[in-house]
Amino acid sequence: MPLLTIFTPTYNRAYCLHKCYESLVRQTNKDFIWLIIDDGSTDNTKELVEKWISENKITIRYHYQNNQGMHGAHNTAYELIDTELNVCIDSDDYMPDDAVEKIISFWKKYGSDKFSGIIGLDAYTNGQIIGSKLPVNVKSSTLFDIYHKYGVTGDKKLVYRTELTKRYPYPLFEGEKYVGLAYKYYMLDKEYEMLLMNEILCYVEYLPDGSSMNMLKQYRKNPKGFAFYRKELMKLPFASTFFKFRQAVHYVSSSLISKNNKFLSETPEKLLTLLALPLGLLLYLFIMLKTKNT
Repeated sequence: MPLLTIFTPTYNRAYCLHKCYESLVRQTNKDFIWLIIDDGSTDNTKELVEKWISENKITIRYHYQNNQGMHGAHNTAYELIDTELNVCIDSDDYMPDDAVEKIISFWKKYGSDKFSGIIGLDAYTNGQIIGSKLPVNVKSSTLFDIYHKYGVTGDKKLVYRTELTKRYPYPLFEGEKYVGLAYKYYMLDKEYEMLLMNEILCYVEYLPDGSSMNMLKQYRKNPKGFAFYRKELMKLPFASTFFKFRQAVHYVSSSLISKNNKFLSETPEKLLTLLALPLGLLLYLFIMLKTKNT
């Protein structure tokens, strides 16, 4: 059994998925499985993947499901993965040729059940690191502390122990396709730290049809998912009052978009939510104005 599963949720990305495939074929260590979760694609993704499977250059598992959104695809991936470690490489991203080798050797040297996984670096396709590097004198940290204690910025690549990622499945809301993926990561932060590895594990390209580039539209289309996410983040025992207040502002906004008139009784932070009402209302109006034509 390989040590690592690289999983890729994809939806109508046949036009760019080849970059990920080609980077995996080039890996110096092929002790991995590539799991593709096809989240309801209507393009030629299935035919493309079948062609790659027939080439037999790497081990590929393909799973098709009706469209559930990114978090639904993650749920399915975690149900199917049976290797010790897993990492998500999005359909528009790809890995440096030695990324798998670095992950495996680093985990074999430092990994144990004391840690939930590894935090590595993302970079733009020109090699520039996204945001900042990880602190050099810190061996391990929670993902939350990386950003809120050590001041790290930018997306990072997360490698997790699979038995842990099977916990805290993302809820599915009818008619919605988005729940913040960090919900699961912050839940695991309550129990474990992650090992830090200042190595580039993924090259990222933010495409116009990606969720990162359409966040205001996501807020409008998925208010129940976002309200759930903000509510859970308000419960984090290690979060500051200011952090929780920001979540409360977004919680108010998302609750107004979803027309949930019970949001004040449902919030875990009633006082902060009351204080957040004016800003939450302004954010709601801003989102509705900016997305009125969507």
